[in-house]
Amino acid sequence: MPNSISIIGGADGPTSVFIAGKLGVNWLNVFGLIFVVLLLIPNIIYAIKEKEQQNKCTNKFMNAMEQIGRYGCMFLMIFNIGIAEFGFGSASAFFAYLFGNTLMMILYWIIWMLYFNKHTYLKQILLAVIPTCLFLLSGITMRHYLLIIFGVIFGIGHLYVTNKNRV
Repeated sequence: MPNSISIIGGADGPTSVFIAGKLGVNWLNVFGLIFVVLLLIPNIIYAIKEKEQQNKCTNKFMNAMEQIGRYGCMFLMIFNIGIAEFGFGSASAFFAYLFGNTLMMILYWIIWMLYFNKHTYLKQILLAVIPTCLFLLSGITMRHYLLIIFGVIFGIGHLYVTNKNRV
């Protein structure tokens, strides 16, 4: 296995993740990349379908907060920068990360399918809460404190903006 690609959560490999929980020299979190891509696919489809939709939120601070949180989370989910990230502390933490994020991703896609069929405020809120929870779960299980901070920033901004764009 090449040294430049991580198998799980920024660690050298399964053994170091489970036993030591320390970061290796790896810079790419493959699982994080997969989760981010899976989060983006329905959003891209929606943006293509709803080209004329405008953001009704006029609060520039909250719009900026949402975007800073979003891009910070996506970046930190994918790239291991070596700042305030410690890897999985145990096998249980890794399985919570993998199982919890997979379950949230399935739920996210189901709600997107239902939302494409009929837009409702509840579905909008769920589509804002689930990615926030996914980022927070990832940050907590990987002991990645910057990801947790950006997840909170994203969650606050995204819920505020989503509420202002209520259907």
